[in-house]
Amino acid sequence: MQVLSKCSFGLGQGWTDIRLSLSAVGGISGPECSRSPSSLPRQQSAMPSIPPGIRYISKHLPRLLSPALLTYASIHVLQAFDIQLPFPSWIACLLSGPLVLTLIVQRRDWLDARAAAKNGATMGPVLPGWIGGVQMFFVKMIDMYPAEGMSIVLAKDAYTTRVRLLFQNRTITADPHNIKTVLATDFNSFEKGSEFQEVLGPLLGTGVFAADGDMWKFHRAMTRPFFHRERISDFELFDHHAENAIGQFKARLREGHPADFQVMLPLHWARTRTASGLTPAQDMVSRFTMDAATTFLFGTNVNTLEAGLPYPFYAPAAEPAAAGKSHPSSAFAAAFQQAQIIASARNRLGEHWPLQEFWVDTMEEPMSVVRAYLDPILREAIEKKRRSGSFEKADVNGDREVQEGETLLEHLVNYTEDHTILRDEILNITTAGRDTTACLLTFTVYMLAEHPEVLSKLRQEIMDSVGPTRAPTFDDFRNMKYLRAVLNETLRLYPPVPFNVRTARRPALFRSSPDGPPIHVPTGTRVVFTPIVMHRRKDLWGPDALKFDPARFLDERVHKYLTPNPFIFLPFNAGPRICLGQQFAYHEASFFLVRLLQSFSEISLAPAAQPPATRPPASWKTDDESGWKKEEKIWPRSHLTLYVNGGLWVTMREAEADKAAAETSGSS
Repeated sequence: MQVLSKCSFGLGQGWTDIRLSLSAVGGISGPECSRSPSSLPRQQSAMPSIPPGIRYISKHLPRLLSPALLTYASIHVLQAFDIQLPFPSWIACLLSGPLVLTLIVQRRDWLDARAAAKNGATMGPVLPGWIGGVQMFFVKMIDMYPAEGMSIVLAKDAYTTRVRLLFQNRTITADPHNIKTVLATDFNSFEKGSEFQEVLGPLLGTGVFAADGDMWKFHRAMTRPFFHRERISDFELFDHHAENAIGQFKARLREGHPADFQVMLPLHWARTRTASGLTPAQDMVSRFTMDAATTFLFGTNVNTLEAGLPYPFYAPAAEPAAAGKSHPSSAFAAAFQQAQIIASARNRLGEHWPLQEFWVDTMEEPMSVVRAYLDPILREAIEKKRRSGSFEKADVNGDREVQEGETLLEHLVNYTEDHTILRDEILNITTAGRDTTACLLTFTVYMLAEHPEVLSKLRQEIMDSVGPTRAPTFDDFRNMKYLRAVLNETLRLYPPVPFNVRTARRPALFRSSPDGPPIHVPTGTRVVFTPIVMHRRKDLWGPDALKFDPARFLDERVHKYLTPNPFIFLPFNAGPRICLGQQFAYHEASFFLVRLLQSFSEISLAPAAQPPATRPPASWKTDDESGWKKEEKIWPRSHLTLYVNGGLWVTMREAEADKAAAETSGSS
C-alpha cells in the first residue's frame, strides 16, 4: 500500500511524460526518532485568506525583478558620471534577467562538472532541449501511455539520463542498480523534499508517505505494529464488503448491462460539481477497497457501495439507487477522491501549481469536508482512550501490542492525541489502502479477461484449495502459488505507482553502465525512477517481458532473472520506506479474487460500454515504438496511481449458470 505519484507519454510524448513525472513521491531518513510529537517539525499551513497565485507571485517576484532593478540603479549611477550606454536603458533592464539566469546556470553547471570530475564521474547523458526545457510544457498530451516515452528515451541512454526543466536538472532512471542506491544503499542521501510537501501537503500533511526525517520515523514507528500478520489475516472484514460488492455486480449483470469493475474519476471532474458541490463516487472495486479500508483503519464504514454501480454511457438516463448518497460518509468519500484528483493535477505542475489555481485554492473545499467528517471520529477515539483510564503514552521505539479488534486509529491514540498528526496518518494509509488494491484488482481482472487460460487455471486452483463457497484463510493463500503469481505478474506490468521521485539532499553517485564511469547526482537534483519501465525491460525480464505470463514467477525464470537481482521488481518500493501494507494489499486482493471467481467462471471485456473518448487511440496500432500499446484493449492512465481511463467495463458468466447448463445437458 503505497502512495505515490505518477503520470504518462514517441519522443513527442516522451517530453510530456518526463514533465508529468517530475513531481511524484520520495523519501529520507533522519536521526533516530526519540522526541515527542509536539517537538517534531510541523508543516506550516498556507494562509487561506491569500489566493495561491498571489502567494506564488509574492514569493518569486523579488527574485525575478532584482536583476532589472539593480541594472536600473547602475545605469543611473553611470549617468551621474556622464557615462551613456550605446543602447536604450530599458533594453539593458529587460536583458538583465536572462543574462543573470544564464550566468547562474552556467556557474552551477561548471561547479557540478568540477565536483563530478573530482570523483572520477561524469554528469551523464542529457536530453536536448531549448529555453530551459520549457518545451515540455507545450507538447500535446494526447494518445499518451504512462511512461512509454520515458521507455524509448531511457533505452537510448543505458536507462539513466538527465533532463533540464526550467533550468533545473532532473535525473531519470529505470536502472535497478541506481534505484537500489536511492531506496536502500544510499538511502540517507535522498528525501521527498520541500517541493513534494508543497504540492501534496494539503492532502497528505506530515503523514508517513509525505514526511521526512524525524516526523517520518515517528509516523512509521507508531503505524508499523498495526500491520503485523495477525492483524492483516483477519478476513471477516473483507468478506462482508466483498459479498456486498459482488452482489451488486451480479444484480447489474442480471439487468442485461455490463458493469464497470473500476471507474476512477476523470481528471476534469476535479472541477465539475454536482448540486451538493461534490463529484460523485461511482465504481465498484474502488468502493470495495474504500469501505474495507475505512472500516479497518478507523472503525467507520463510509458505505460508498450504497450509492449503486454506474450504468454504461448509452443506457437510458437513470440515477443508480443511492440510499446513502446524502449521508456524511458519502460526502466524505466523494470529497476525498476529489482532493486526490486535485493533488494529481498539482503534481503535474510541481511548485508552479498556484498558476492554475490563481484566485481559489480548489483543495480547500473538499478537504474541509474531509476534516469535518474525520474530526468527530478523532475526538471520539481520544475520549474513549481517556475514559478507559489509560494515560500512558506508547513508546515509538518499541512495538506496542495491538489489541484484538482494535482499529488503526484506536492504536494510534496510544502514541499521540494531536489531531493533525492523527488525521494525516489516517488519510495517508487510507489513500494507499484504497488506491493500491483497487489498481491491482482492476488490472488483474483486465488480464484475466484477456487471458482466459490463466483465468481457468486460477479458478481451478481456487476450487481445489478453497472450494466453491468457503471463505479463504491465510493458510489457503500460503499454498495458492498460482494466485500469488497472477498478482505479481499484474504488478509487474501495471505497478500501482508507475513513477516515484526523490530529491538528493547531498551529492550521490549513480551507475552509467557496467563498465562506464559513475554519474554525479548533485545536491537538490530531483531523481525520477520508473518501476513501470524497469518492469518491462527485456534485458531484465527476458525476450517475453511484454507478455502477461504468471508462470515467470514460478519457473526457472525466477532464478535466471529475479533471484540474482531482486530490485528489478518493485511494486511496493524497497528499503527502509518499503510499503508497510504490502501484505495487507496482497491479502485483500487475494480474498476478493477468490470470492469473485467462486461466483463467476468467465470474464469478458465490454468494449461497446467504454465511453468513446476513453478508448485506446487508433494510432496505437501503428505508432508503437515501445511495443507497449498495440495490444491494449483499454487506456491506462495515471494520477496518484495507475487506473483505466473511463473504467473497466466487463461482463461475467455466473458459476451457477455453468452448473445449471451442465444439469440441463445431462438430463437431455
